[in-house]
Amino acid sequence: MTEAENAAERAKLPPRVDLYTAAVLLALGLGVVALAWRMPTFVEQSGTGLTAPGIVPGFHGLVVALLSVLLGLRAIRQGALKRGTAQAGAWSREDARQLGTAALLGVLYAGVLVGRVPFWLAASLFVFAFTAAFEWQAGPIGRTRRLIEAALLGLATGGLVTLVFEQLFLVRLP
Repeated sequence: MTEAENAAERAKLPPRVDLYTAAVLLALGLGVVALAWRMPTFVEQSGTGLTAPGIVPGFHGLVVALLSVLLGLRAIRQGALKRGTAQAGAWSREDARQLGTAALLGVLYAGVLVGRVPFWLAASLFVFAFTAAFEWQAGPIGRTRRLIEAALLGLATGGLVTLVFEQLFLVRLP
């Protein structure tokens, strides 16, 4: 990358982009909280409310919602609602491609792999594909090494996540 490309890469996005991002994340966080609230509590099976499976995702959704509100407030303070402020160049084609790639890989992982193949393999394939997809653009020099590292990272992650959840947390994974 040239110095000009590096400077453009580090250029700050307009505050309105943060405001839009905050709105999407707020909707996502509140959606997670709503779905977590609807999960069974297992109180009828002599469990307590603290053993409900929705507690952790609900907490994460709440944190995402709270942080999105803070992001939105910061964007407003920086002028996101002012008329006439320059908003051009907020999203590049590369930004959209990266977001689409991440979303597609996430959907393939959660919607296709999990439950159809052993969890360790699903997690390994996801981490490998995600890492490889974003390392590929670094160019052909060293690509083989980066792909080998992505494969090793994927296998290690898949194995460790499975080991921790099944042996430490005693959670049966799909």
